[in-house]
Amino acid sequence: MSSFNDADAVAHYAQGPVRQVPGFHALHRMAELLLAESVPDDGRVLVLGAGGGLELKAFADARPGWRFVGVDPSAPMLQLAERTAAAHASRMDFIHGEIDAAPAGPFDGATCLLTLHFLTVEQRLHALGQLRERLKPGAPLVVAHHSIAQEPQAKSRWLHRYASFATSSGIAQDAARRAAESMGSRLPMLSPEEDEALLVRAGFTTPEMFYAAFTFRGWVARRKDP
Repeated sequence: MSSFNDADAVAHYAQGPVRQVPGFHALHRMAELLLAESVPDDGRVLVLGAGGGLELKAFADARPGWRFVGVDPSAPMLQLAERTAAAHASRMDFIHGEIDAAPAGPFDGATCLLTLHFLTVEQRLHALGQLRERLKPGAPLVVAHHSIAQEPQAKSRWLHRYASFATSSGIAQDAARRAAESMGSRLPMLSPEEDEALLVRAGFTTPEMFYAAFTFRGWVARRKDP
């Protein structure tokens, strides 16, 4: 995650996800629609991993009454988020830090997009548990990140497909291949089954998968109370 503190990487961040994440803009639209099933017109939404501000802008464009708290450990990425969502500044609060730095809420909904795959199992469980504690009873959480089978041959096949998509989107073939190899060796990715089990373990209802795109999976789940 050190690249998120690199000035050049931050400056060009917005160009990356569209070329690396199949259906990137549709993912934001689906996440907003899933939140809107429960979040009221004047609701408050917590966005973990808000650096860059792309989902914040998409949500705020679509829902003029929502208010947002964006949390991210990278100060340069948060500054980029403030610029990206500047048109909605009056409805945005930005917090530099991990999920523990977020206000207690309670929030009407939360998202964590393209972030959890950077965290170990223990870190994910902590983050998910902290998200749950900040949500109202029954409130939705929308997550999406890399999630593929961990059997070596299957994992290699899906990473190759990730690289092929990136190449077809304009990323140099060698760069896409190196990125896929780095992901496979360095990211603590889980299988979809493990991801779903972790959400349940953290105190959410049985997750519903709404998004599957090569190496990416997305779920919506709700805070479950004892």
